[in-house]
Amino acid sequence: MRLEEQLIEGVRNGNRDDFSALVEQYQLYALKVAYRFLRDREAAEDVVQEAFIKVYKKIHLFEGRSSFKSWLTQVVLNTCKNKVRKHSRETLGLDTPKLHRAQGPEESSIHLDIGQMLMGEIEALPEKQRQALMLRVYEDLSFKEISEIMGSPYDTAKANYRHALMKLREKFESCDLLKSWMYETNQKSNSWLGEIMEADL
Repeated sequence: MRLEEQLIEGVRNGNRDDFSALVEQYQLYALKVAYRFLRDREAAEDVVQEAFIKVYKKIHLFEGRSSFKSWLTQVVLNTCKNKVRKHSRETLGLDTPKLHRAQGPEESSIHLDIGQMLMGEIEALPEKQRQALMLRVYEDLSFKEISEIMGSPYDTAKANYRHALMKLREKFESCDLLKSWMYETNQKSNSWLGEIMEADL
Protein backbone atom coordinates (compact mmCIF):
# COMPACT_ATOMS: atom_id res chain seq x y z
CA MET A 1 0.00 0.00 0.00
CA ARG A 2 1.42 3.37 -1.05
CA LEU A 3 2.06 6.00 1.60
CA GLU A 4 0.01 9.20 1.61
CA GLU A 5 3.03 11.26 0.55
CA GLN A 6 3.51 8.93 -2.43
CA LEU A 7 -0.15 9.24 -3.37
CA ILE A 8 0.03 13.03 -3.23
CA GLU A 9 3.17 13.05 -5.38
CA GLY A 10 1.44 10.69 -7.81
CA VAL A 11 -1.55 13.05 -8.07
CA ARG A 12 0.85 15.93 -8.76
CA ASN A 13 2.17 13.88 -11.66
CA GLY A 14 -1.34 13.19 -12.97
CA ASN A 15 -1.68 9.62 -11.69
CA ARG A 16 -5.43 9.00 -11.55
CA ASP A 17 -5.07 5.71 -9.64
CA ASP A 18 -3.29 7.55 -6.84
CA PHE A 19 -6.01 10.19 -6.87
CA SER A 20 -8.70 7.49 -6.60
CA ALA A 21 -6.83 5.96 -3.65
CA LEU A 22 -6.64 9.37 -1.96
CA VAL A 23 -10.36 9.94 -2.51
CA GLU A 24 -11.19 6.52 -1.09
CA GLN A 25 -9.09 7.26 1.98
CA TYR A 26 -10.71 10.63 2.78
CA GLN A 27 -14.14 10.56 1.15
CA LEU A 28 -16.08 9.54 4.25
CA TYR A 29 -14.23 12.08 6.41
CA ALA A 30 -14.88 14.87 3.89
CA LEU A 31 -18.57 13.92 3.74
CA LYS A 32 -18.85 14.08 7.54
CA VAL A 33 -17.28 17.55 7.59
CA ALA A 34 -19.55 18.85 4.82
CA TYR A 35 -22.68 17.37 6.38
CA ARG A 36 -21.90 18.84 9.81
CA PHE A 37 -21.89 22.29 8.26
CA LEU A 38 -24.65 21.97 5.65
CA ARG A 39 -27.02 19.56 7.46
CA ASP A 40 -28.14 18.26 4.08
CA ARG A 41 -26.91 14.92 2.71
CA GLU A 42 -27.36 15.69 -0.98
CA ALA A 43 -25.73 19.11 -0.69
CA ALA A 44 -22.85 17.58 1.29
CA GLU A 45 -22.27 14.95 -1.40
CA ASP A 46 -22.19 17.66 -4.08
CA VAL A 47 -19.70 19.65 -2.02
CA VAL A 48 -17.41 16.65 -1.53
CA GLN A 49 -17.40 15.87 -5.24
CA GLU A 50 -16.59 19.49 -6.07
CA ALA A 51 -13.95 19.66 -3.34
CA PHE A 52 -12.07 16.63 -4.64
CA ILE A 53 -12.11 18.08 -8.15
CA LYS A 54 -10.47 21.19 -6.68
CA VAL A 55 -7.95 19.01 -4.87
CA TYR A 56 -6.99 17.31 -8.13
CA LYS A 57 -6.65 20.57 -10.01
CA LYS A 58 -4.89 22.49 -7.23
CA ILE A 59 -2.75 19.79 -5.63
CA HIS A 60 0.31 21.84 -6.63
CA LEU A 61 -0.81 24.44 -4.06
CA PHE A 62 -0.40 21.93 -1.24
CA GLU A 63 3.08 22.61 0.09
CA GLY A 64 3.08 20.15 2.95
CA ARG A 65 3.47 22.76 5.69
CA SER A 66 0.25 21.44 7.23
CA SER A 67 -1.17 17.94 7.04
CA PHE A 68 -3.05 16.92 3.91
CA LYS A 69 -6.10 16.30 6.11
CA SER A 70 -6.03 19.92 7.31
CA TRP A 71 -5.64 21.22 3.77
CA LEU A 72 -8.48 19.03 2.50
CA THR A 73 -10.73 20.17 5.35
CA GLN A 74 -10.07 23.78 4.41
CA VAL A 75 -10.99 23.04 0.78
CA VAL A 76 -14.20 21.31 1.88
CA LEU A 77 -15.20 24.16 4.22
CA ASN A 78 -14.50 26.82 1.58
CA THR A 79 -16.63 24.85 -0.88
CA CYS A 80 -19.39 24.66 1.75
CA LYS A 81 -19.28 28.44 2.13
CA ASN A 82 -19.58 28.89 -1.63
CA LYS A 83 -22.55 26.53 -1.62
CA VAL A 84 -24.27 28.53 1.11
CA ARG A 85 -23.73 31.77 -0.79
CA LYS A 86 -25.43 30.30 -3.85
CA HIS A 87 -28.47 28.95 -2.05
CA SER A 88 -30.77 30.21 0.64
CA ARG A 89 -30.55 28.91 4.20
CA GLU A 90 -33.96 27.35 3.77
CA THR A 91 -32.89 25.40 0.67
CA LEU A 92 -29.88 23.97 2.48
CA GLY A 93 -31.83 23.08 5.60
CA LEU A 94 -29.79 25.49 7.71
CA ASP A 95 -32.70 27.14 9.51
CA THR A 96 -32.03 27.30 13.23
CA PRO A 97 -34.63 25.29 15.17
CA LYS A 98 -36.41 27.26 17.88
CA LEU A 99 -35.97 26.16 21.47
CA HIS A 100 -38.98 24.27 22.74
CA ARG A 101 -39.76 21.64 25.33
CA ALA A 102 -40.79 18.12 24.44
CA GLN A 103 -44.54 17.89 24.25
CA GLY A 104 -44.95 14.23 25.18
CA PRO A 105 -43.69 12.10 28.06
CA GLU A 106 -41.91 9.62 25.78
CA GLU A 107 -38.15 9.52 26.42
CA SER A 108 -37.35 9.20 22.72
CA SER A 109 -39.29 12.37 22.00
CA ILE A 110 -37.41 14.21 24.75
CA HIS A 111 -34.02 13.13 23.43
CA LEU A 112 -35.00 14.14 19.91
CA ASP A 113 -36.10 17.54 21.19
CA ILE A 114 -32.83 18.02 23.10
CA GLY A 115 -30.83 17.05 20.02
CA GLN A 116 -32.68 19.67 18.01
CA MET A 117 -32.07 22.27 20.69
CA LEU A 118 -28.35 21.53 20.88
CA MET A 119 -27.86 21.54 17.12
CA GLY A 120 -29.88 24.73 16.83
CA GLU A 121 -27.69 26.47 19.40
CA ILE A 122 -24.50 25.29 17.72
CA GLU A 123 -25.68 26.46 14.31
CA ALA A 124 -26.63 29.84 15.80
CA LEU A 125 -23.04 30.49 16.95
CA PRO A 126 -20.89 32.99 15.00
CA GLU A 127 -19.27 31.21 12.07
CA LYS A 128 -15.70 31.02 13.40
CA GLN A 129 -16.84 29.84 16.81
CA ARG A 130 -19.09 27.23 15.25
CA GLN A 131 -16.29 25.97 13.00
CA ALA A 132 -13.82 25.72 15.87
CA LEU A 133 -16.33 23.87 18.04
CA MET A 134 -17.41 21.39 15.37
CA LEU A 135 -13.87 20.66 14.20
CA ARG A 136 -12.76 20.11 17.78
CA VAL A 137 -15.74 18.09 19.02
CA TYR A 138 -17.04 16.23 15.99
CA GLU A 139 -13.83 15.76 13.99
CA ASP A 140 -11.52 15.47 17.03
CA LEU A 141 -8.91 17.82 15.54
CA SER A 142 -6.17 19.50 17.54
CA PHE A 143 -6.09 23.28 17.94
CA LYS A 144 -3.01 23.30 15.70
CA GLU A 145 -4.98 21.60 12.93
CA ILE A 146 -7.97 23.89 13.52
CA SER A 147 -5.76 26.98 13.30
CA GLU A 148 -4.31 25.72 10.00
CA ILE A 149 -7.76 25.01 8.57
CA MET A 150 -9.19 28.36 9.64
CA GLY A 151 -6.07 30.31 8.72
CA SER A 152 -5.79 31.83 12.18
CA PRO A 153 -3.21 31.82 15.00
CA TYR A 154 -3.29 28.91 17.44
CA ASP A 155 -4.49 31.13 20.30
CA THR A 156 -7.31 32.54 18.14
CA ALA A 157 -8.56 29.07 17.26
CA LYS A 158 -8.51 28.12 20.93
CA ALA A 159 -10.29 31.36 21.89
CA ASN A 160 -13.04 30.78 19.30
CA TYR A 161 -13.62 27.32 20.78
CA ARG A 162 -13.68 28.73 24.31
CA HIS A 163 -16.14 31.49 23.38
CA ALA A 164 -18.39 28.90 21.74
CA LEU A 165 -18.42 26.87 24.98
CA MET A 166 -19.25 29.98 27.01
CA LYS A 167 -22.19 30.89 24.76
CA LEU A 168 -23.53 27.34 24.87
CA ARG A 169 -23.29 27.27 28.66
CA GLU A 170 -25.21 30.54 28.84
CA LYS A 171 -27.98 28.99 26.74
CA PHE A 172 -27.93 25.76 28.74
CA GLU A 173 -28.18 27.62 32.05
CA SER A 174 -31.29 29.44 30.82
CA CYS A 175 -33.11 26.23 29.82
CA ASP A 176 -33.89 23.71 32.57
CA LEU A 177 -34.31 20.82 30.12
CA LEU A 178 -30.93 21.42 28.47
CA LYS A 179 -29.25 22.05 31.80
CA SER A 180 -30.46 18.83 33.44
CA TRP A 181 -29.64 16.80 30.31
CA MET A 182 -26.13 18.31 30.15
CA TYR A 183 -25.32 17.36 33.74
CA GLU A 184 -26.82 13.88 33.39
CA THR A 185 -25.02 13.13 30.12
CA ASN A 186 -21.66 14.36 31.38
CA GLN A 187 -21.91 12.24 34.54
CA LYS A 188 -22.56 9.14 32.45
CA SER A 189 -19.93 9.61 29.74
CA ASN A 190 -17.57 12.39 30.89
CA SER A 191 -18.09 13.97 27.47
CA TRP A 192 -17.08 17.35 26.05
CA LEU A 193 -20.16 18.76 27.74
CA GLY A 194 -18.04 18.91 30.86
CA GLU A 195 -16.04 21.69 29.20
CA ILE A 196 -19.27 23.66 28.79
CA MET A 197 -19.99 23.28 32.48
CA GLU A 198 -16.52 24.61 33.32
CA ALA A 199 -16.65 27.55 30.89
CA ASP A 200 -16.70 30.98 32.52
CA LEU A 201 -19.83 33.05 31.92
